[in-house]
Amino acid sequence: MADAVLSRAQTGNAPAGATAPTVAPVRLATEKLTAYYGSKAGVRDVSLAFTGNAVHALIGPSGCGKSTFLRSLNRMHELTDGGKISGRVLLDGKDIYGPGVSAMTLRRRVGMVFQRPTPFPTMSIFDNVAAGLRVGGSHSRSEIEGIVERSLRQAALWDEVKDRLKTSAVALSGGQQQRLCIARAVAPAPEVLLFDEPTASLDPMGTQRIEELAFELKSSYTIVIVTHNLQQAARVSDTTSFFYMGGMLETGTTRMMFTTPKQEQT
Repeated sequence: MADAVLSRAQTGNAPAGATAPTVAPVRLATEKLTAYYGSKAGVRDVSLAFTGNAVHALIGPSGCGKSTFLRSLNRMHELTDGGKISGRVLLDGKDIYGPGVSAMTLRRRVGMVFQRPTPFPTMSIFDNVAAGLRVGGSHSRSEIEGIVERSLRQAALWDEVKDRLKTSAVALSGGQQQRLCIARAVAPAPEVLLFDEPTASLDPMGTQRIEELAFELKSSYTIVIVTHNLQQAARVSDTTSFFYMGGMLETGTTRMMFTTPKQEQT
């Protein structure tokens, strides 16, 4: 059963005589990250490293700090009332909370997709994807059109919407809306994508499409996904980290975490 569930995970031993795979560089890392809500710590002392071109799953019971940790990776946590952090979050070796770092610029490099689809209700499909590109006005109309098409193709949505780009985004199905949000997130060409339970509100078919999409997108991005679905973590991720009561209890390859974990709680 474990082998069947993990059949798509990029782990395991290479065949005899095979060349050892190149280890991808770390793109995103935390060092003793503690995230606070006022004086209360929701996440404590978490040090993790996320390599490029891989899917990294965060699992654990509700309320254990997974989503708080995720939101700290692109400074969304600081938008919460009383939200602050200690420790460091490094993107390509640079502290994203350091002096002079623009949170808006950072969020273009570290995109985020939320639990429920969040299309802009007053905008068309096209304008939803183009919204972030128009900030600053650095793209021409033809450039924006090309990026919108590329992003919708990356989100496996282009063929379904190419003839109705000017229609309302809220007319799409729930699964299509979530893929539209993914297209919006990839449009500014980020380096990292954060998924916070992206299939929690979708039916099985929509869930499958998002899982397949995450598996495909890792060729271009570093992906960190929070999920309560252990089968989903096993299907799509390369590494898994187990959170428990605000701390990160154990981390490793997905195959190891699901077959030979070191901690009894895991």
